[in-house]
Amino acid sequence: MQRNIYAVMATAALGLALSGCSKKFSEYKQNPNEPTVVPPSQLLRTIEADMYVAPFGQEERNDQYTCSNYNYYDDNAYWDGVFHSQFASLNYTTLTNVLNMQASAATAANTTANPYDAMAKFFKAYFFVKMTMAVGDLPMTDALQGAANFTPKYDTQKSIFIQCLKWLDSANTEMGQLIATGQTYEFSGDSYFADFVGASPAMVQWQKAFNAFRLRVLVELSNQASDPDLGVQSQFAAIIGNPTQYPLMTSWQDGVQFQYNSQYNYYPNNNTVYGTQTLRYNMAAAYTDSLSSFNDLRVMMVAEPARGLGYADTDYRSYKGANSGLPLSTMTQGVTSNSTNLYSLIGRHRYYEGLTGENTFIIGYPEMCFNIAEGIARGWGSGDAAGWYQKGIFSDFDFYGVKDGDNTVYLQKPSGSLGDDIIYTVHFNYAAYMAQPLVAFAGNNARGISQVLEQKYISMFRNSGLEGYYQWRRTGVPGFLQGPAQSGYGNGGTVPLRFQYPQDEAAANTANYQAAVQSQYAGKDDINETMWLLK
Repeated sequence: MQRNIYAVMATAALGLALSGCSKKFSEYKQNPNEPTVVPPSQLLRTIEADMYVAPFGQEERNDQYTCSNYNYYDDNAYWDGVFHSQFASLNYTTLTNVLNMQASAATAANTTANPYDAMAKFFKAYFFVKMTMAVGDLPMTDALQGAANFTPKYDTQKSIFIQCLKWLDSANTEMGQLIATGQTYEFSGDSYFADFVGASPAMVQWQKAFNAFRLRVLVELSNQASDPDLGVQSQFAAIIGNPTQYPLMTSWQDGVQFQYNSQYNYYPNNNTVYGTQTLRYNMAAAYTDSLSSFNDLRVMMVAEPARGLGYADTDYRSYKGANSGLPLSTMTQGVTSNSTNLYSLIGRHRYYEGLTGENTFIIGYPEMCFNIAEGIARGWGSGDAAGWYQKGIFSDFDFYGVKDGDNTVYLQKPSGSLGDDIIYTVHFNYAAYMAQPLVAFAGNNARGISQVLEQKYISMFRNSGLEGYYQWRRTGVPGFLQGPAQSGYGNGGTVPLRFQYPQDEAAANTANYQAAVQSQYAGKDDINETMWLLK
């Protein structure tokens, strides 16, 4: 204590001695070579990085696109607390960065009318939607206040969606007004549409992304679309009916997508890890078998033939995935070598022979097309559902390099090494594909909606995080097998419906957490409970 008193006295004396100087002592302490404020461009890059969900992770297996057959590295189980954590990861730290970016940009520009402000509204909507999709109700209105409120109350999932839709509408309006002025705005640091300054392509592209994401959110609300408070149908109709006010993507190149490079950002499957992944991962049935049944050439672009089935390499019957719920011991028996496999392996040429694989969509154009087709088919707005359905399919063909005509297909030779390929020429006809009974659009009815959902699921292969799983959870498409025989899932062979709240939330905000769990799930914070969104 005595030392502290002396320190105070010494500081006071020093303050008196310097009182005649023109500068304050605090100014002398500042290092002119160190920044005192984080520029919004740096925060933007950090926030955008948090949007990315890598392919080949647990999300991909929960979407049932690929499988692990070797439990030393991974498995296909869901989050039941035995194989994988059942607790959600929430993005409040990211949202704090969003608020800091918004404030920093307003200070630097001396106005809130700047691109970062529009981006902040989008990010708030994006991350709150991501979080509520995982758990249900969340602190929102009272959240992000720091020491001012350590125990924020929970907002209902319905109110969260209402607010997020408002943010997205406001973000579109603000970005559109900024673009229309033609003025120069500082907007660097963007990772997805490159670094531009001014009313740039990045701002234009992000405005399209805002609206594409808003369409995703509206479709996610399909089970609650009749609720007048949400305005799902009117908002959907407004967006697709006014492209000037709500510009939309026009090709897959417009999508928000993560691009890999051969210097430091490798695709998770690449030639440096091929040795450890060779036979330990295979294709899943929900995705692969759908493509095979549609005689869809995309399957040959992304998978190897299961030669143990006895068909020619270019016969669609050669492409088969394993049921994701199979016990790993059973699945492994079907993956013995590239010449005797009963299940298709992940395509060697596209994913392993190089380092960069393919871009990973975060918000993709094909998905947007299918969301529009679904909404029109549900009667939410006027338009050509069949046309949007076809646009989505053809755009995804283009992404995978599937041409209307002759196509070059690379398949690894039986027992061949990496890069030792057989090259086939396979003819594919777009019109014939679309005319097949399984593919030809059945109209604005239940079957037509199911077809849209099937193709949307296919288009989200290895991208868009958990959107494939969320679509199944909302619609039942595609059909994920369930029951005791699906022991590979864990959770008694049942696919769960949600994550549990994080343990630190239950410990630090106990009363509000318990009230939210009681109001939603009758007091059971359980992975098999049904949230408001799905009722």
